[in-house]
Amino acid sequence: MAAAMGAWSARHRKTAVFGWLLFVVLTAALGGTHGNSKVTDSERMPGQVSRAARILDEAGLKNPVGETVLVQSATRGADDPDFRAAVGQVVTAVNGTGKTAEVRSPYDTGAVSADGRSALVLLTLKGDREEAVAGVGSVMDAVADVQRRHPDLTVVELGDASSAKWMQDQFKNDFARAEWTAVPLALGILLIAFGALVAAVLPVVLALTAFVAAGGLVALSSGLLHTSDNASSVMLLVGLAVGVDYCLFYLRREREERAAGRDAATALAVAAATSGRAVLVSGVTVVVAMAGMFLTGLADFRAMGYATIVVVVTAVLGSLTVLPALLSMLGDRVEKGRVPFLARLRRPDAADTGGRFWNAVLTPVLRRPLAATLLAGAALLGLAAPMLTMHTANLTFQQQLPAGNALVAASQKIEAAFPGSPGPATVVIKARDISSPAMTAAIADLKARALASGRMHGPVEVAVHADENIATVDIPLNGTGNDATSNDALRTLREELVPATVLTVPGTEAPVTGNTAGSHDFNSRMTGSMPLVFGFVVAFAFLLMLTSFRSLAVALTAVALNLLSVGAAYGVLTLVFQHGVGASLLGTAGVGAVESWVPLFLFVILFGLSMDYHVFVVSRIKEGHDHGLPTRAAIAHGIRSTAGVVTSAAVIMVAVFAVFGTLSMQVMKQMGVGLAVAVLIDATVIRAVLLPSVMTLLDERNWYLPRWLNWLPDLSHGEPLPPAGAERAVREQPADPADSADTGRHRRVEV
Repeated sequence: MAAAMGAWSARHRKTAVFGWLLFVVLTAALGGTHGNSKVTDSERMPGQVSRAARILDEAGLKNPVGETVLVQSATRGADDPDFRAAVGQVVTAVNGTGKTAEVRSPYDTGAVSADGRSALVLLTLKGDREEAVAGVGSVMDAVADVQRRHPDLTVVELGDASSAKWMQDQFKNDFARAEWTAVPLALGILLIAFGALVAAVLPVVLALTAFVAAGGLVALSSGLLHTSDNASSVMLLVGLAVGVDYCLFYLRREREERAAGRDAATALAVAAATSGRAVLVSGVTVVVAMAGMFLTGLADFRAMGYATIVVVVTAVLGSLTVLPALLSMLGDRVEKGRVPFLARLRRPDAADTGGRFWNAVLTPVLRRPLAATLLAGAALLGLAAPMLTMHTANLTFQQQLPAGNALVAASQKIEAAFPGSPGPATVVIKARDISSPAMTAAIADLKARALASGRMHGPVEVAVHADENIATVDIPLNGTGNDATSNDALRTLREELVPATVLTVPGTEAPVTGNTAGSHDFNSRMTGSMPLVFGFVVAFAFLLMLTSFRSLAVALTAVALNLLSVGAAYGVLTLVFQHGVGASLLGTAGVGAVESWVPLFLFVILFGLSMDYHVFVVSRIKEGHDHGLPTRAAIAHGIRSTAGVVTSAAVIMVAVFAVFGTLSMQVMKQMGVGLAVAVLIDATVIRAVLLPSVMTLLDERNWYLPRWLNWLPDLSHGEPLPPAGAERAVREQPADPADSADTGRHRRVEV
């Protein structure tokens, strides 16, 4: 199919190029007009949190969005006239914005600290969460104006809306920063790889247009499958990496064929039949692996999985259609803008010899395979060891934001003056008659038991909606919100207090929601789905290798090596972001936890990406073996002959992923560093040491297939033409089924 698409594209190059441009422009324009429909609260969190959101939605009750303004003095008490004046100005100023539904003074609610020097003004913003986030800016400006008038006091605002607004703005800034950093990096690496400006620009342009088109497609379909900010970040991260890599494979093959003396049409045909097929196989691998994220049953994972699938499919489509057309149109002009210094560095035989570096690495590995296996394996296991202490959590915004952030500082001041969980647990009560004496008594009993438990504290606030027969009870939990203390308090509330009070009234529902509850439910659902997702991805990877190479040993080795690289990435994540080892190098600090969804995401995406390199390298090894080379010589041939293109592709991926490790959001740092470390390990320790040493130890057992598996399909992928200008006569034979992931160099030849 890849060959047919490439041939059609080369014959209809104007149609292919202008069709692609039209596709990109239309999807971007229509997607921008349509806008993105984001994952809702009722979709995002499973269990009781989701049920609570649905109860409020069905009743037409908007979950109120609250903000808190802290007024604090280092020396004066809340009864001081100047202090009272500042509080009054805050109340007047925020009321004047027209964005608040309710403003409560600390002198009415009693929200004054134990030392008397801090007070909280409690705000409820108008509208739902989206409307509140859109309007909170004017409230923040009003509070900042009061702070300017009282420099001797601390007047700061904190809440869900102000935090969400900062994160939305930061996501946009980080997006722009990632694009402006990653794109020049990729361009520079490609310029070194190709030595010509035009050849280097093509993959970057195609990757960017694929990302733009994919963004439009995701927006257009977001009415059916909601998206998220995390999904957009993942789409940029993966889209740039795989988009550039796919074009790199294709373009490098075409240039090698032309350098070998073939005419332009033949070089394109060979590239389409070989590297084009490799791109297709790689794309299918990533897509199927990412489909595993749908098995979690979590809306955020569905959004990330879907966005990744769309951008990968779009990148594959661009590589197989518009790239051949562009190469056909450009002809020799693809070599325009050659950099003499870089061109001199590129030796003609580099693709065949692998260079001095690979010779230096492979020689001792092949000479002492057991020692190499033990040393490299021990090193990776050592890197992976910290993952045994990994703690995952839905990071609070205090953990997500960089040190010194104004919101983090405000949170720390409020927590110091008013100890306790930053967000209360909310019991959403739906009853037959919410105003009945029995329910009124049960709610009062719940409030009393919560305060007497020692795990919760006041103020406990009750809101009754008599017409809807719904009440909400806000109960602050002890702890930080995502620590063991808060989770224990939540468990007590859900399993003991609520069943013993409001649920004793017949016909009553009382799910418990809130930030702590959401984090707990999300982690529980994700932990429960991990075995299914991991099993699906590992089984798919195993079957892909088994089918491609008809070898149990190769399939098992591939899975084991991938698990080692993922484990090492997990260990580094734990060391850096949980324990803080080396975190300062990334402009962050250890936050005590890894974002709950990052390990699962890394597992899925890394199995999809690394399998592409693995198939490519092992195919060359199998080819050499089938040509009669001894196993050790075939391994050396396979590693060296793939060194150039795989190294270039891996360096680009590591560079793009590493850029995300420098962004401000903690989750972006964790995702970028995890991917960069895993790809770096896969491209160095795995490919240069463990893979050749393990295969050398297995020797002929690498190709063993039990008789009872002979029913496996014997895949044939055709073969390219022999190299032009060959100095020795060759006789081609039918393509070997093991060369299923051939990227253009897999031929069975007898010399």
